[in-house]
Amino acid sequence: MNDFSTHPYDRLTPDVVLDAIESIGLRLDGRLLALNSYENRVYQIGVEDEAPVVAKFYRPERWSDAAILEEHGFTLELAAREIPVGAPLSFDRDSTLHRHRGFRFAVYARLCGRMAEFAGELNLTWMGRYLGRMHALGATRAYVARPSLDIATFGDASRDFLRAGAWLPGTLRAAWESTVDAALELARACFQRAGPVEHLRLHGDCHAGNVLWNDAGPLFVDFDDSRMGPAVQDLWMLLSGDRDGMRLQLEHVLAGYRLFRPFDVRELHLIEALRTLRLIHHSAWLARRWDDPAFPAAFPWFGTEHYWQERILELREQIALMQEEPPWPQ
Repeated sequence: MNDFSTHPYDRLTPDVVLDAIESIGLRLDGRLLALNSYENRVYQIGVEDEAPVVAKFYRPERWSDAAILEEHGFTLELAAREIPVGAPLSFDRDSTLHRHRGFRFAVYARLCGRMAEFAGELNLTWMGRYLGRMHALGATRAYVARPSLDIATFGDASRDFLRAGAWLPGTLRAAWESTVDAALELARACFQRAGPVEHLRLHGDCHAGNVLWNDAGPLFVDFDDSRMGPAVQDLWMLLSGDRDGMRLQLEHVLAGYRLFRPFDVRELHLIEALRTLRLIHHSAWLARRWDDPAFPAAFPWFGTEHYWQERILELREQIALMQEEPPWPQ
């Protein structure tokens, strides 16, 4: 796909970034600001006599062109139905996916807002309404090039990758392996209790960092992890606190959600299982990206004995939570 040997982003210099944006016809004023992103590289770029734009340079070899364009297509469908999302710009070209010197990139309008706070009946109901609309559209067709969120890809593959490497200290390997195996078995039991549930196109990573908030309400950004999965994947990250608090928050979310789409309450059995898969997958994600210089600099604690002690405790807490009843709404 490219001629990069070790660290693809070493060649993504400021000059390359600016040249790439000029190659699609924009006249730039020289301003360039790197934004907080690790999986991809994202920049705010000044444009002469116009508002700045945001450019995302995709990590080479992570997604196929078809997978990126499926995500673009979904966000454009959402935007066409006035669901507030960050959708890529085409600049009257044939595609929203552009190329320059071995990199693939997309360009977005700069969106303004503060980080979302998933608190209070109004905000949670507002989120539920938009997610209900998003999922109603997401259920109309399936991704073909993008994967599904399941135990095999998020759980088993992540565990096996970590187990095969030298990431775990010898003193904790046995404890981590037994704990992660037990956690994955209970996650499977949660999926079995839920039974067959519908999979649809999701945001996939709907946490507070990927939702901006302004006077018009929520604005969903960064669909890079969009994939097929159960609807509850986009709901559980809105919930926090103890079980009673989560139950009340869920009632508010579903009050808005159900105005636009039914919700299968059997999916609530998946909340703690999905949280468990996310925890295991995150450790594997750090390990898989360790050859990117940005990762050791940003996550220097990864791989330490303390880090793995904390992960073992987290998984043990999840083992207990997966054996409890989910936060059934009233």
